[in-house]
Amino acid sequence: MNAKRADKIATGVLYTVAGLIVLILASLLLYILVRGLPHISWEFLTQPSKGYETGGGIGIQLFNSFYLLFVTMVISFPISLGAGIYLAEYAKKNWITDLIRTAIEILSSLPSVVVGLFGFLVFVIQFGYGFSILSGALALTFFNLPLLTRNVEESLKAVHFTQREAGLALGLSRWETVLRVIVPEATPGILTGVILSSGRIFGEAAALIYTAGQSAPALDFTNWNPFSVSSPIGLFRQAETLAVHIWKINTEGTMPDGSAVSAGASAVLIIAVLVFNFSARAIGKRLHKKLTSA
Repeated sequence: MNAKRADKIATGVLYTVAGLIVLILASLLLYILVRGLPHISWEFLTQPSKGYETGGGIGIQLFNSFYLLFVTMVISFPISLGAGIYLAEYAKKNWITDLIRTAIEILSSLPSVVVGLFGFLVFVIQFGYGFSILSGALALTFFNLPLLTRNVEESLKAVHFTQREAGLALGLSRWETVLRVIVPEATPGILTGVILSSGRIFGEAAALIYTAGQSAPALDFTNWNPFSVSSPIGLFRQAETLAVHIWKINTEGTMPDGSAVSAGASAVLIIAVLVFNFSARAIGKRLHKKLTSA
């Protein structure tokens, strides 16, 4: 067998495998969307769920998912940004940085259920936060830190070294060069990573079952006290998210129209994650074009 024929066979095998993977994923997505889209309506997206009656919605769970995502990113992004800047711009090659990178790798490989059990033992029980938004956000911070830190580090390292030399040549200090030159140049990559990690957090369930709780109490939208358990922005209230709600429906079986609600909620979750992913690509490309044309 000559080299050209072997190359064509290998290329064909790779294209076939890639096509099968795409076909499987596309079939799965279409199956979920075809089953769920007919059940989605404005009432379904805004009404609260009902445990033993038909006609419930996912309004509170959807709000909880977005609010928990917001709190998690507020906590995790500054830490990840600082860690990424240190590793990319200041860290020297020694055992400390090797230990940090090893810890990041270990954290990124932990199953989410392990992170959830850790959050349950530490934040729910030891710190006494109970099943709450805060416990869930802190647990998801440990889940999110490795991905975000590595993304920030790689985005900063992708900036050409001439950008650093130009900043230093203009009389800027090292920190000013990082803050005013390197970070703005790396913004498209960082923002893409933030949006992608947001989609990952939005669809997380296992870690939140043990930390944020499995109930969605009614919210008082006239009360905006972050320490109130009835406030929409209350940090210490239980907050069943959309992914946890889907898991709960399919395990408890107490909802008469559970299959319809589960299908609709799954479709909403898939659409939200797809929006996060496509938005990350679109925003990253647009920012990159603006920076290169400026």
